[in-house]
Amino acid sequence: MALGRQPRRVAAAALSSGVLLALAACGGGGGGGGGEEAAPGGGASAPGTDPAYEQRGPITMVQGKDTSGNVQNMIDMWNADHPDEQVTLIELSDEADQQRNQMIQNAETQGSEYTILSMDVVWTAEFAANQYVDALPKDKVDLTGFLQPTIDSVTYFDQLYGIPTTSDGGLLYYRSDWLEQAGVEVPTTYDEMKAACETVKAEVPEAEGADCYGGQHQKYEGLTVNISEAVDGAGGHITDDSGAPTANTPEAVAGLTWMRDAFADGTIPQAALTWTEEEGRQAFQDSKLVFHRNWPYVYNLASESDISGKFAVAPLPGLNGPGVSSLGGHNWAISKFAENKGTALDFMIWLAAEEQQKSNALATSQAPTRESLYSDPEVVEAYPYMETLKASIETARPRPKVVNYGDVTLAIQDATYTTLQGNAEPQAAFADLQTKLEGLIQ
Repeated sequence: MALGRQPRRVAAAALSSGVLLALAACGGGGGGGGGEEAAPGGGASAPGTDPAYEQRGPITMVQGKDTSGNVQNMIDMWNADHPDEQVTLIELSDEADQQRNQMIQNAETQGSEYTILSMDVVWTAEFAANQYVDALPKDKVDLTGFLQPTIDSVTYFDQLYGIPTTSDGGLLYYRSDWLEQAGVEVPTTYDEMKAACETVKAEVPEAEGADCYGGQHQKYEGLTVNISEAVDGAGGHITDDSGAPTANTPEAVAGLTWMRDAFADGTIPQAALTWTEEEGRQAFQDSKLVFHRNWPYVYNLASESDISGKFAVAPLPGLNGPGVSSLGGHNWAISKFAENKGTALDFMIWLAAEEQQKSNALATSQAPTRESLYSDPEVVEAYPYMETLKASIETARPRPKVVNYGDVTLAIQDATYTTLQGNAEPQAAFADLQTKLEGLIQ
């Protein structure tokens, strides 16, 4: 998710006929072989028996807006070597909620217009259970060397429903020049962050009119991410490891209370109630924020802006110590109703290969899913924060893994947004959310 630029390319390797892919089991490393238990929704054929996997020809790849410009570059490389298997990019909205809705609408009409779907990591259970996407052929997928959280994100009932191509962990961007001038350390807690802002604004003339902090607080999926991180960073969870709702706990309420209070006292500007990733990024690049929560893609863009060389990244802060990121990222999946699935699978394998992932990481600063790239000398030289990013991903907590995720995330957003606007108390909001989630999560 980066605006257009000319990428630094790593030459793309031709797709080897010997590339292997095997099913990754839930909780397993990169090994093949999942269980045979069928996912809820029944009636699906065994993975890989669809005759469309023998078919080759033109396909489409569907995702949100290609703000980096690099997705089309990758497609062009493939198309140059595969004249009979051309890939066409279909760009949807740049907001995740709208992307999901359009993909579901296409699936519900059994449309074949969409071949490969860029599936948010939190959509796997919903898309798999409703048979919007295929379980991939288990004899053709090998996820050895992929970060474990990315493998988990494409696994549902021990079957693989996608190939991880980009991951994401939340990072704290900060004005390193301002902190250095003010003589303050990088914060690890919310209170330390607020104190650092006060010192920076008092000691650095350029920062006097800047706001302290902002993330993604508009009422959309980004708000679910940000409030989940605030809750997890306070020691609570909206749902526990088994998926049961735990919103109405002192720790969870403390996370929401911190964010509500931050809006009330001006630590977070009221304008941030309208921010998605891009509005917040622009505010940070325009020197309107001391600290900013966002994804890795921002690093590349900020490095080409007026604050180049004036910022750095750190782990997210928490209430009483280091924070916890929500797991982000996207996986490529194949629509149940697509044609030419043989081409689609080969293209997904090619995209996820180490050389293509490295090329994309260098061009966009998006987080790769292959562990080796986090210590690759060229990648680390370009992005010195790779160790911090890897730790963010490995310790990240998934958002609720539920089949009706759309209803669950909307309930979370409703409870949170009303509170941040000052129209509800945190305790009452999360007590109500708890009741709603108990009805939604069976």
